[in-house]
Amino acid sequence: MARTPHYAWEGREYDHEPKGGDWYATLGIVSLALLVAAVLFGNYLLAVLVLVAAAALALHAAKEPPLHRFELRNGGLAIGEEFHPYARMQSFSILEDPEDELPPLLSIKTESWLSPHLVIPLEDVDAEGVYLHFLERVPEEAHHHTLADLVWAWLGF
Repeated sequence: MARTPHYAWEGREYDHEPKGGDWYATLGIVSLALLVAAVLFGNYLLAVLVLVAAAALALHAAKEPPLHRFELRNGGLAIGEEFHPYARMQSFSILEDPEDELPPLLSIKTESWLSPHLVIPLEDVDAEGVYLHFLERVPEEAHHHTLADLVWAWLGF
């Protein structure tokens, strides 16, 4: 018999903002400049890497992020079919938007090398209840946005 989760909600990894033609044009110009520089310096492997990275970034920008189901259970956090036990979580924090325009984010540092830092939107769920639930099970520690998070946000993801 399956147990009812303490909290369950759905959310996306990030808010999808459709990119305009100017965004793709900028990506193309920057990629072309890097490609030309790599070829002029004779670094053909870097040129191929620039092409692959630009194509991957353009494809990622065009797709909408999938909807994930989050469940807080007795033993841990389930994200879809993936389960993260509380015992493997090092710390957690709730990141809030100073302007209060975006929903709070649950930041979790884990021992997993595949997903060492989870950032989960707390939209359409009792954020304070989730906070109190985690407070009983995982140490709280101040988390800050990483450089990768800031660059990703700057790029519009």
